[in-house]
Amino acid sequence: MSTNLRAALFMALAMFGFTANDAIVKGLTDDLNLGQIMLLRGAFATAMIALLAWQQGALARPSLALQPMVALRSACELGATLFFLTALSHMPLANVSAVLQSLPLAVTMGAALFFSEPVRWRRWLAIVVGFIGVLIIVRPGLEGFNAYSISALICVVFCAIRDLATRRIPEQVPTLLISTVTALLVTLSGGVLVMPLGGWVTVGTSEIAWLAGAAILLLVGYQFIILATRTGEIAFVAPYRYTALIWAILFGVLIFGEWPDLMMLAGATLVVGSGLYALYRETRVGRSSPVADSTSEAMAPDGI
Repeated sequence: MSTNLRAALFMALAMFGFTANDAIVKGLTDDLNLGQIMLLRGAFATAMIALLAWQQGALARPSLALQPMVALRSACELGATLFFLTALSHMPLANVSAVLQSLPLAVTMGAALFFSEPVRWRRWLAIVVGFIGVLIIVRPGLEGFNAYSISALICVVFCAIRDLATRRIPEQVPTLLISTVTALLVTLSGGVLVMPLGGWVTVGTSEIAWLAGAAILLLVGYQFIILATRTGEIAFVAPYRYTALIWAILFGVLIFGEWPDLMMLAGATLVVGSGLYALYRETRVGRSSPVADSTSEAMAPDGI
């Protein structure tokens, strides 16, 4: 297997891990409130990420985490996680995933507006087409459009700001230190939100096991995406992020009985197609760091 094909396989496996985590969380939202899910899953994830960070020496200089952009990134990840989980608990898994696929387009637009990065008319057209696809998915003005669709859109905004802030974090700040700080913030925030979101509900052994499994899947996804981006060429590997949508459709059908309708599929096709075209244009104009390379590990916020 060639280096790029191996990297593509790693990326697909990473997306499987992240999406399987989302499916587990969605399945638990009927039994636990979002604060409990953030607290318990976050405790497992924080412990494992901190252990990995310690093993690799990323915690040697914790003061590096005091960078303003690290704080902004962590705050945006927290906001994105709250709105993402809200949307996930009330919308089909595939619909939420499809909306999140517009994130690279949102980052491209943000980089042009706030960082003055050059974006030519073809990529602006791709951005417009992609967001038309998002509107088709959430269907404003129709019965399917509700507050939870708005939550998914707000999540994209938070994720875009998070990723733009990530690009401004100094290189000497280790990635695993950032991940540890972010996971810890989301976990502690979940603890604070338990009471406002309905109070503590008795958690059984099975729920604990599922949440621990979700945290492990997060870490597996995180490691595979690192392998993917370090092994292959980003222009070849980045499109395989969109396999998250395929996994989401499969999990939605097999686990939740959520069959995607034609409007959702049409909107998702526009979003993914425009994202792939924007990436193609970036590689054609010779950018050394395509937008797809700067977006976060899973697109969807998972507290790391």
